[in-house]
Amino acid sequence: LTNMDKLKKVLSGNDDDNTDREGIIAEFSDRTTFSWSSRIKGFIACFVIGWIFSLLGSALIALPHGLVIFATFYTIGNVLSLASTCFLMGPINQLKKMFAPTRLIATLLMLLFMALTLMAAIWWKKSVLAVIFCLLQFLALVWYSISYIPYARTAIKNAFSACMG
Repeated sequence: LTNMDKLKKVLSGNDDDNTDREGIIAEFSDRTTFSWSSRIKGFIACFVIGWIFSLLGSALIALPHGLVIFATFYTIGNVLSLASTCFLMGPINQLKKMFAPTRLIATLLMLLFMALTLMAAIWWKKSVLAVIFCLLQFLALVWYSISYIPYARTAIKNAFSACMG
């Protein structure tokens, strides 16, 4: 296999040697699989739309009800950016990886801060709290994202420890 074939295999969740797939879910999955170029296009489109939502929300914060628009658009943008990887790995594999033990805390924090951002803006109407939760949402998303880079978390922890003393 070429390196690109290996990458496709890993990202699609087919990196094991078990090709014995059974059941209606496997059959449905086989019939709805996108080509590799369609997956890349879907990933890029979803990711870019997510960034546009996040930037648009940030730009519209000064409008009346801008806090609600900001929190909603920013959170939707992060969800879309996160969902973009479903095009690369598939939704079921994405969920498995999100809730794997190495990412569980980051995933739960990310989802918690997304919910708290919306609650602070929509129900509690606390702009400072919404912005704080938004920043925490961003940091949790970054921490989650770097979990896919081998040794990145360890390198960041070591760098932070070195800076602190």
